Amino acid sequence: MKIKKIGVLTGGGDCPGLNAVIRAVTKTAVNDYKMKLVGIRDGYEGLIKGDFRDLTYDGASGILTEGGTILGTSNKANPFKYPVKSKGRVVYKDLSDKVIKNAAKLGLQALVCIGGDGTMAASSRLSAKGLPVVGVPKTIDNDLLGTDLTFGFDSAVTTATEAIDKLHTTAQSHHRVMVVEVMGRYAGWLALESGLAGGGDVILIPEIPFDIKKVCKKIVDRGKTGRKFTIVVAAEGASPVGGKMVVKKIIKTSPDPIRLGGIGQVVGQHIEKITGVAARTAVLGHLQRGGTPTAFDRILATRLGAMAAYTVAKGKFGCMVALKGQDIVTVDLNEVSRGIRTVPLDSPIIKAARSVGTCFGD
Repeated sequence: MKIKKIGVLTGGGDCPGLNAVIRAVTKTAVNDYKMKLVGIRDGYEGLIKGDFRDLTYDGASGILTEGGTILGTSNKANPFKYPVKSKGRVVYKDLSDKVIKNAAKLGLQALVCIGGDGTMAASSRLSAKGLPVVGVPKTIDNDLLGTDLTFGFDSAVTTATEAIDKLHTTAQSHHRVMVVEVMGRYAGWLALESGLAGGGDVILIPEIPFDIKKVCKKIVDRGKTGRKFTIVVAAEGASPVGGKMVVKKIIKTSPDPIRLGGIGQVVGQHIEKITGVAARTAVLGHLQRGGTPTAFDRILATRLGAMAAYTVAKGKFGCMVALKGQDIVTVDLNEVSRGIRTVPLDSPIIKAARSVGTCFGD
């Protein structure tokens, strides 16, 4: 069956490169396959509420370099567990059948879902219920299974690295320890790569529980050799040996209710108490999600978006387009939704970091 009309949505947290994917899907679908496209607003929220807009070739022009998403997004609109107010309290309902019916009402023959693990998990379940879906991997955390890289990650690493570069000068000037807290949730890719690129002396990631005494020893040893400052890069999901991750808050209406944050402050306080060296904490937060995508992410997003349109045209569904080596391929959504991709302890990046003297607190 020839595919004539498809929908596109962006789900989960935003990141640089989303618009580049929307542009690539739209232009490829129009140029190569003469398809019509519908943009679903605010992720699955739009399919639940019937909120959408047309996507045209001209409308997709000029958005390659824009951060964010022209379609809007939501990290709460899980169609299988959608929060609804009933009698003054919030209850959760399975609205997946409504999503499928609304897609049919719009005349959509397929849906391109751009998102992270939550979006891919929902897409996999909708695919199992008969909705033709192709996923595109997005997250600054780089923690999606099935792909070597997600778009948005390189841009976030660049932003974090630039911040670390700037903090070097103030750390040197005041002979301080600067603790830089970065995002990443339960995976340490962002802290690892920005820490290595930014010359971090200590990198703390969820995969390697740290001993604060060993972190402090690194700081004291640097001082003995005349290096009176230290840069510590801490992933928000890092935790001490035998301890727990620091939870900033819990949002009950979110599919992933736990919001990590605060480990940087905790580490800084312990460093000051044990070493007597002044420590300051900088939490980069949503700065890592904003701004224009890097050239690498623009290219990767374009390749993934074009492949998504091609995959739809060929009638292959229930899959996600992915980067494997230098190639863009497709992987089964069931594989993607099994969990998250964390940093392996034998990672060559960790090995290189250790070789140049980086401390992981272990």
